[in-house]
Amino acid sequence: MTGIIVQLITLYEGLIILRAIVSWFSTPHTQNRLVEMLNQLTDPVLKPVRELLPPTSGIDLSPLVVLIGLELVKRILL
Repeated sequence: MTGIIVQLITLYEGLIILRAIVSWFSTPHTQNRLVEMLNQLTDPVLKPVRELLPPTSGIDLSPLVVLIGLELVKRILL
């Protein structure tokens, strides 16, 4: 059971990394369905963290914070 949870966390980490990379190349109001789906999957975790972090020169550090948190959870489970 723990292995499945770790795999799901790893998959979600990949989605967050993909979203960060896509955000470098797409405009904020992209009409691409894949980008919208990626945003819908990752926003529930990223938005609360984004609201807690102070603005940092226009750089969104929430993916980094979430990735570190997810990695800690994986290490605790293993």
